[in-house]
Amino acid sequence: MRKFAVVVSCLALLSGQALAQSLPVEGTVVKIDEGAGKITLRHGPIKKLDMDEGMTMVFRAQSPELLKQVKAGDKVRFDAEKVNGQMTVTGIAKAK
Repeated sequence: MRKFAVVVSCLALLSGQALAQSLPVEGTVVKIDEGAGKITLRHGPIKKLDMDEGMTMVFRAQSPELLKQVKAGDKVRFDAEKVNGQMTVTGIAKAK
């Protein structure tokens, strides 16, 4: 039973690390507009989107569930893509 608990703990740790690695951008939630499906983030550079400097900008949320995971003032890690011509948050989690 003890070995099982150790294995489960290791898997939980690894999955948390994988999530953090897949969310490459650090930021702070400035505002959430659930009705419009948008989130305003103050963030660092996003190299894959050719943003070499940090800024504050509004992103569309890929799904409404993403907006329920965080609130204004939270430090977060997130990922974004250009979807149909709009900057879109595709994943977000509170930073630790």
